[in-house]
Amino acid sequence: MAGLASDALNPDVGLLYDINGLAKAAPPWFDRVMEFVGEYGIVLAMVLVVLWCWWSVRRRGTLGDSVSAVAGLVWAPLAAGIALLVNIPIRGFVERPRPFKDHQGLEVLVDGKTDFSFVSDHATLTMALGVGLFVAHRRFGLAAIALALAEGFARVYMGVHYPTDVIGGFALGTAVALLLAPVALALLTPVVSAVARSGRGARIVRSRRADAAPRPEAVGIPEPRLGGPAPSTGRNDLAA
Repeated sequence: MAGLASDALNPDVGLLYDINGLAKAAPPWFDRVMEFVGEYGIVLAMVLVVLWCWWSVRRRGTLGDSVSAVAGLVWAPLAAGIALLVNIPIRGFVERPRPFKDHQGLEVLVDGKTDFSFVSDHATLTMALGVGLFVAHRRFGLAAIALALAEGFARVYMGVHYPTDVIGGFALGTAVALLLAPVALALLTPVVSAVARSGRGARIVRSRRADAAPRPEAVGIPEPRLGGPAPSTGRNDLAA
């Protein structure tokens, strides 16, 4: 399987050259930016999105909403870690070399990549985080999935992965995050609920400000009396 993309007429290789060709045409400073973004920047941005989502769900909705959302947030990084572990035997089985080892003329922005190419760890990690976050909160999850797609593009742009490496990573991360979510949430939700009922640990799930928010009071409306005088609330009706 090592020669999976050795054919120059392979559409996978053609798309690799098309996307990586943008790096050749770009100024050096932009390539340095893309190198940082593709290697570290997008992953850091996704961590910030997860933290922002956590800060938001603690302060809004009911306690039950916060428990469900925080359980989903705990599952997101766990799903990413499991997906990366699953990828280890996949890489060893496929044994696909990095594209710059089999194809000449690529603009490689990151040196020192000696491990196998299929599937992309970065694509697997970011998509598992994105889909796991989507399980917890749709709006933040869509933003994270968009970042994962940008990560996949960056890995091909940098010349360190084939497009199918990225697609495989997206599929693996999505499968782990979705297929294992019911079992994971069934186990995590009681734990998060217990934390919410504890002392200081409760602030991890629910902010003090949300608990202290005033609730609207019910206003009683007097029922009309049939055949009798209307109820009076004025001071002139008091007995002299």
